[in-house]
Amino acid sequence: MTLHGHDVTYRLAEAGSDRPTLLLIHGLAGNSRTWKDVMPALADDFSVLAPDLLGHGESAKPMGDYSLGAFASGLRDLLAKLDIGSVSVIGHSLGGGVAMQLAYQHPDLVDRLVLIGSGGLGREVSWILRLLTLPGAEYLMPLFFPPMVVDGGNEVGKAIHDRGWSVPHFGEMWRAYASLSQAENRRAFVKTIRSVIDPGGQTVNATDRLYLAAAMPTLIVWGDQDGIIPVEHAYAAHEAIPHSRLEILEGCGHFPHVQEPDHLVEVIREFVNTTSPLEGGLRPFRDALRGA
Repeated sequence: MTLHGHDVTYRLAEAGSDRPTLLLIHGLAGNSRTWKDVMPALADDFSVLAPDLLGHGESAKPMGDYSLGAFASGLRDLLAKLDIGSVSVIGHSLGGGVAMQLAYQHPDLVDRLVLIGSGGLGREVSWILRLLTLPGAEYLMPLFFPPMVVDGGNEVGKAIHDRGWSVPHFGEMWRAYASLSQAENRRAFVKTIRSVIDPGGQTVNATDRLYLAAAMPTLIVWGDQDGIIPVEHAYAAHEAIPHSRLEILEGCGHFPHVQEPDHLVEVIREFVNTTSPLEGGLRPFRDALRGA
């Protein structure tokens, strides 16, 4: 669809007006395709919406604001245009930060919150991402993401797939890497990453406001082998959000939705089916603020 003059691509599986709607938000340099291993199974029980954020995937990559607040406002407008009311929001990595921002800015739109290897919960993050925020990094990136290397890697990946081998974690990382061979993707990537990370680590941190989610049904999912954002952030967030649920996946890295899709689907299904959506709009947040 066209939203504010920009093309926005999304995947939508509708299960009926009586079913909860899940909003799936991908991570940095990702797109809605990242959910391909969980979306069909989730669509058996729920309506599922998975957009490409602006600057990612097949959506437009305009000059402009790539902050968490801008992404959250864009999702609000997307839901309005699709005539979708409140949703259970599921965010991975950067998408987790966007999910928390959406719940903070527009609590009337969020029924439940699921954070998967989420950003925005502490300073620590992979040194590779920190390196990419250094001044001038955008001018060196074409040297590290040449189309010739990407084309060769895609051929290798196809050969591996044809032989029936599967390395989902590396496949997801390769797709993110390959997307940066295109100049417009790199420009959007740099704007996005610098809005949340600097050479010292993550610059956006929601931990001082997690108490506001006390009334929000919240599930935190993390791989104990996450090499991008440490699992310690999961434990700290669980401690900070009263009544939250925590699911640690043993032997799993940063991409539970591609490494452990069946397990993740079951965890999400059980969480949604055994919790009631947040009610009261802004009232629970006002109560939390007044009681702080």
